[in-house]
Amino acid sequence: MAERMLRRGLPRVAGGDPWPPALTVEVAETSVPGAAETMAAETIVPEPVASEAAPVAAEHVVAPAASAVMRRGLPRIEGGEPWPAASAAPVVATSPAVAAATSVAETPAKVAAAPAVGTAATTAATTAPGAALRRGLPRVDGGEPWPPAGMTAHASTPSLEDAPAADAASQMAPVQASTTVAIAAHDVSTPLPFRRSVWQGKAPRHATEPEPEVSRLRPTWTQAIGGLMGAAALGLVAAAGVALVRALLSMPFMQDFLAMYPGEYHLPEGAQVGFPAWVGWQHFFNVFLMVLIIRSGLRVRSEKRPTVFWTARGNAKTKISLTLWFHQALDILWLTNGVIFVVLLFVSGHWMRIVPTSWEVFPNAFSALLQYISFDWPTDNGWVNYNSLQQLAYFTTVFIAAPLAVITGVRMSGLWPKKAERLSKLYPVEWARALHFPIMLYFVAFIVVHVALVMLTGMLRNLNHMYAAQGSVDPSAYAGNWLGFWIFVASLVVIVGAWFAARPLVLAPIAKVFGNVSGR
Repeated sequence: MAERMLRRGLPRVAGGDPWPPALTVEVAETSVPGAAETMAAETIVPEPVASEAAPVAAEHVVAPAASAVMRRGLPRIEGGEPWPAASAAPVVATSPAVAAATSVAETPAKVAAAPAVGTAATTAATTAPGAALRRGLPRVDGGEPWPPAGMTAHASTPSLEDAPAADAASQMAPVQASTTVAIAAHDVSTPLPFRRSVWQGKAPRHATEPEPEVSRLRPTWTQAIGGLMGAAALGLVAAAGVALVRALLSMPFMQDFLAMYPGEYHLPEGAQVGFPAWVGWQHFFNVFLMVLIIRSGLRVRSEKRPTVFWTARGNAKTKISLTLWFHQALDILWLTNGVIFVVLLFVSGHWMRIVPTSWEVFPNAFSALLQYISFDWPTDNGWVNYNSLQQLAYFTTVFIAAPLAVITGVRMSGLWPKKAERLSKLYPVEWARALHFPIMLYFVAFIVVHVALVMLTGMLRNLNHMYAAQGSVDPSAYAGNWLGFWIFVASLVVIVGAWFAARPLVLAPIAKVFGNVSGR
């Protein structure tokens, strides 16, 4: 027995010694030339074999020595020892190659039947010359099985059965190296045809043109007919409702109701008549900001992959999309404008115009609603007093919808304190998300109805009140004044320009003043 040093590899821990530790193992001596070079450092041969069978034993017999130290790997559980345990003894593997080597040592005449000789030799031994080859799958789609019918196999070397038993061991290596299976001649100069089974890629050489999608702006005939039928049905329902309300208001008890509640009630003494100039400016700023807030909010809701981002200086955790930053910046400006409006509202006493001061507001609001539906609209003179339906609508918008929009928006924004866990549980963000979008829909509906009634109930008079702060107790005094109309047109030009200018190319320089803008 000879001692040899185990081959050492990389360390198991950073900065440690190479693995395994410096150990020596006993290795069996061999008299066969070249056998020691082909064996692993930690393996032995069970028994010395004859010189004729040495190449086979040196090539196929690999077994750990009984006294060798088994190499240990990573632990099986966290914090445990390396696996296998240090006390575990190596197991000598019994493989077909070892069995073949043992068989050679005992009876050299049986070497020809050992499975360690090789696959090629086994195939040659089991396939007789002239026998038909086994056929498999076709080489082309729809073709015949391969190889073609009638092909036979022949061996280029004599069969082992014809060789003497004494020469079997010496013939083993040449048989393994030179035994082949010959197939009939076939032209292999051209590649076999095949069906393309992979995607052609993002930009294929011969990409087919995709079918054009139906434009959403151009509905199909069925959609157009369905839309027309739906509009006609709604028109019929509206006409039936108007006819029903007009018939109801013609009854004597409803005439008495209208006489008692004409649609408005008298304001308290000291209520301000007319509109101060700041109301007109506040109205313009409110419309300007509200339109852009709705636009940016819808953009945030539909934006799936932002292209530009904004980050506060010194706080990388505040990274949001540029669209969301624009939406939140508009919210802050709108909130500031609203606070100024409410303060001026109560300081000037103008609050009595939009805050109900009597319970008569509710029956008068119902009366005004019926008159609007019947198209026999109530007398409108907003310079002096709003009707009760207008008063409730303005009060709901200013003192209910606007605060709810602010509260829900702050809960979903970065202004909400992250460490306020108890407060966050009392007011979950899901509640804010469920309310914020319906509140936006309310503002859209209010704007549409408000603008429609302004245009239908005396456009010039109403625009003079709202934008030029001009009016009179007599509703017809300023009927021919166009100043408010042109101011309104100029405000529309500014709002439309801001609508189209609200793009990253314009917003990015403004956002850089307050933080960092990046493309990712």
